[in-house]
This record gives sequence, structure tokens and C-alpha cells, in this order.
Amino acid sequence: MSGPSATDQHAATDQTSATEQHAAADSTTPLAHLRRQVAATLLPGFVGTTLPDWLAVRLRNGLGGVCVFGPNITSLTQLRALTDAIYAANPDAIVAIDEEGGDVTRLYYGTGSPYPGNAVLGRRGDAAYTESVAQRVGWELRRAGCNLDFAPDVDINSNPDNPVIGVRSFGSSPAVVAEQGAAWTRGLQSAGVAVCAKHFPGHGDTAQDSHLVLPEVDLSLERLRERELRPFRAVIEAGARSVMTSHILLPQLDAERPATFSPTIIEGLLRGELGFDGVVVSDALDMKGASGETGIPPAAVLALAAGCDLLCIGTENTDEQLGQIEDAVVAAIADGRLSAARVAQAAERVLALAADLHAESAQKPIPADPFAGAIDPIDIAAAISTFDIAPHAAEWVAANRGPYSIVRIDTVANIAVGVAPWGPFAEAAADPESAVARAFEQNPLVVFTEGDHPDLVLAAKSPVLVIGKDNHRHAFARAAIDRLRAERDRVLVVDMGWPSDDRAYADVATFGASRLVGRALLAYLESGS
Repeated sequence: MSGPSATDQHAATDQTSATEQHAAADSTTPLAHLRRQVAATLLPGFVGTTLPDWLAVRLRNGLGGVCVFGPNITSLTQLRALTDAIYAANPDAIVAIDEEGGDVTRLYYGTGSPYPGNAVLGRRGDAAYTESVAQRVGWELRRAGCNLDFAPDVDINSNPDNPVIGVRSFGSSPAVVAEQGAAWTRGLQSAGVAVCAKHFPGHGDTAQDSHLVLPEVDLSLERLRERELRPFRAVIEAGARSVMTSHILLPQLDAERPATFSPTIIEGLLRGELGFDGVVVSDALDMKGASGETGIPPAAVLALAAGCDLLCIGTENTDEQLGQIEDAVVAAIADGRLSAARVAQAAERVLALAADLHAESAQKPIPADPFAGAIDPIDIAAAISTFDIAPHAAEWVAANRGPYSIVRIDTVANIAVGVAPWGPFAEAAADPESAVARAFEQNPLVVFTEGDHPDLVLAAKSPVLVIGKDNHRHAFARAAIDRLRAERDRVLVVDMGWPSDDRAYADVATFGASRLVGRALLAYLESGS
């Protein structure tokens, strides 16, 4: 298919210029001023790896910022060019990213993260180490041009069947999550990047994914104070500049509205009781838990009315969609469902945060770091020290240095993680020619997925290494493991997710599947220690 002709391009440029001229001419009218304030509260995603013309126009007309996701990134150099284009259109823009430094990574969406992830950090229990890891992530984000990070995840993973949090959490202990969350906050913000602690008031005690449904957490306020709220208090005390709401219904606090739409939870609990005075960010409004029944424009009105300041819209937003959101907000103000003062307050908070971050970046030069993104041997050793290893697993590793047959169990990744390469398999994606990758790939491999049950044809009498994530949560994975254990004497099962409490399907539990943790697993299998 041929590209647009020179005539088409000229016409598109003329239309863009006309739109901007019209906006400039009307910028002093009350309605234009209001629409600019509404625009300042919006944080859309987009399709592609370069800044679309429509998004550049909206940025020039006051759009609050942009959120970049994995599919928007092909390299750190390309990402820097993209963020430069965003700032050229709006020097006061927020450029947000979902970089948790573990299984959820956008900077390393194509290769897997070189950082340990929250559950590993929580098990390590070294606040100074966590702070240093977060600072390294912060400097990388600065180099890439991102100034707001949707991290740390300070949900307490109290339910091992949680399909969306799991190893994104620092742990199941409120004290551990509070300590580690505060350390991450200090580390990241020391590099001049704002944290966005999530998902208020806590997404850990669920067995449902709010990307797909509206989960319910039936806890009392007292129980929340004892557990879920402790990490949020800690990160707020550590100076967290923004907090993200969750699309979760807490019927004992607000029986009608999920947290993102609840003034009781945002204004009453987060701002009132916890004293948070920073920017409140909504979780993505394209998630089913937010807009599944209403659509995104009505959801945006409800989120602003409840007290959200910056609205994360989603991943593949369009010019038309943002226009519909602005229209819905303006209409809600006109008919009294939303006050203009609330929108002005939200816009002011977003603009103040952006101004502070830009001023701070000028005062904090980015240090030279030739090892950015490289796997550090210190991190490998730290990750191995956090593995949960059953006695018979240690015996298996000591007796079987290879070759062995490998069964890879591929489960459907939750939407937050996406399709980033994971575990030791990420090594091949990052560096197919590396010695580690070649050694691992020399072993026979069977990939086992739900709905695709290949015969487990393995080398006769060879030891078997099974590697999966959250093995216990998937019936097909349990069945495959049970069958292998029944048929073979030497089977080692590795769970790179969050295992069940009884470790029934986790002879070795790594509590993370980042590329770093995958490298650590390989190192453990090779050395036995």
C-alpha cells in the first residue's frame, strides 16, 4: 500500500494548522479555558512508536501528558526520541510509564527486565538494596525522558490466588510491604522521577483481575487500617508524589461505587485520613472494572467528581475518543454533575507536579552509567538468596547438572505483564548468542499451553525440569506436573510466579520471572548454590 501523497500531506498540515489557529483564537473564551483545564487532566496512550500528529496538536493545546506502553517502545534510543517530541509539543507534559522493575516492564518489553522485581526485593528484606534498585530504575527513566512511574505496587498479596498482583507485590506482610514501598519511593524519586503508588486502597486480597471484571473486597475499615492502608501511609510519609486508585468495590466503605469513583475513598480516606495532598491518578479507564458498563467518557466524569486529578485513559486511545471525553466533562459541568472548581483543582495539581519535575530535572544531572540495563552479578546473587528451595530440590540440582529435558508451561499473562519475555527464556530474546542462552537451549524443550497439550515426549530416562508461573492456579499445569511426577523419578518443578502456600507445585519458587531472575535460576541450576 502506498503512503499519502504530497498533496494529502499538505492538506493534513493545513488542517492541523487551521485547528491550532482556531484553538489559539478562542483560547481566551471561558469555554476554551475550561476545555484546556479538562485536557490537562487527561493522560492517554496511543498506537505507534512515533508521536501522532493529532496527539502533538492536543499536547500543544494543553493535554496533560502521555502514557507510553510496551508496544510504543522498540529501544531506549527510540523512546528518547519519542519523549523529546512530546516535550517539544508541550514542555510541561507528564510522560508516564508502567515500569515496576520486574515482571511488569516497559523499558525492557522486548527482552525482559534486568531488575529483580518487588517480591524478590521483599524476600531479600534489605531496604537499602531496594532503594538502590529503584534509583537505578529512576535514572534509566530519566535517560528515556519519562518523569512519572506507575510504581511501586504496594498491594499486599494476601491471596496466593490473586491473578493480577502476585509477584508485583513486595509480600504478604504489611510491615514488609510498607518498608519496601517506602524504600522504593525514596530511591526512584531521588533520581527526579515521581512515583505513583498503587492500587489504593489495596488490590491484594482479590481472586479477580480488574482489567476484566470489577472485583469486590469485602473488608471493614478497621481491617483495611490494620493491613492494606499501612503501605500507603508509609509511601505517603516517604514523599510519594502521586497515588493510583483501584477499580475495586469495597462494599463496607462504599456499596455503590468502586474506589476510582468514590469520594468516600478518595477524598475521605486517602486525602482526609491519610493526609495525601499530591496527585491522585486513576487506574486505566479502559479497564472493564472502570468502564465496562458505562464507557470511558462517563467513567472520566465520575473519576474527576470523586477526586481523581489525572486520568489514565488506556493504551490505544484516539483523537475522537479524547474529544468525546472532553465533551462529556464539559456537559457534566453544565448540568451540575461536576463542578468547574473540581476540574480546575485537578488541572492545577497536574500542572504543579509537571513544573516541579521539570525544575528538579534541571537540578539533578543524570550520571553517566555505561552499565545501564546490564545484569549485575550482585543482583544475581541477591536473587538466588531469596529462592524458596525444597530439600529434595537441592538434591535434584546437585545430582543433575544436565542435560535434562525441559517442560515450559506457558500460561496466559495478565494484561499488566503483557507479553514481555520471561525467566530463563528471556535470555534468548535478549542475547541469542550468549553462552548462557546457548547452554540452556541445548536441552530438549517441550512447550505446554492451555488448550494445546502436546505429548510429553522427552528423552528416555533423562531428568525433567518443569518451569512455569503460578503453577497451582492453572488446572492444565497441575495435570501436566502430576503426570510427569507419576511417570518420572527425577522431576524438578520451578514456579517463577507466586506459589501456593503449601508449595505443592513449586519445588523451587523464585517469586519473579524477570530476565534477571531467569539468569539467577540458570546460575543456581549450574552451580547448585
